[in-house]
Amino acid sequence: MQRSAFQTMQQIGLALFGAFVLAGGALAQSSIPVVEVKTAIGADGVRPGNSLKVAAVASIARAYHINDHRPTLDYLIPTEWKIEPSKQVSVEKVVYPKGQLKKFAFSDKQLSVYEGTLMVGVLLKVDRKTPPGTYALKGQFIYQACNDHACLPPKTVPVNLVVKVVGRGAAVKRANADVLNNVQFD
Repeated sequence: MQRSAFQTMQQIGLALFGAFVLAGGALAQSSIPVVEVKTAIGADGVRPGNSLKVAAVASIARAYHINDHRPTLDYLIPTEWKIEPSKQVSVEKVVYPKGQLKKFAFSDKQLSVYEGTLMVGVLLKVDRKTPPGTYALKGQFIYQACNDHACLPPKTVPVNLVVKVVGRGAAVKRANADVLNNVQFD
């Protein structure tokens, strides 16, 4: 009987060891972001009364996709970039590209999704009475990442902006044209 108890303890020990190894692997996987979001601002400053183009550039890990801003099915979580306006800086328009139609194992219907690199454009407008200075805008990028078999929980990541307002006669230098030229603002 002692030998049987020893074997039982061995099996429990191996099971616990296996659980720790699996948990460690899951933690290692969850620390690697499936979607990374950076911003690209169209100029090093903006004058009062003018607009400023900005883009959120989301890099989506290989073998994953996120839903279109206007998902194919009502129950799917749309991708959104929300920016809280201020008295000094308002949001004129948010521009999302059209997703790609793809077929996945978990759906009978093709779904409109984003894969690879996604660029979401925002056109900001600075109030004409805004004095020079820097103005922080809070934002959130909301998405749900999925692979061909399952979806991860929806995620909200902060994507904030700092807008530098310059005097009316100050020079403004364009920036990030390589990114912003790929966004259809019109």
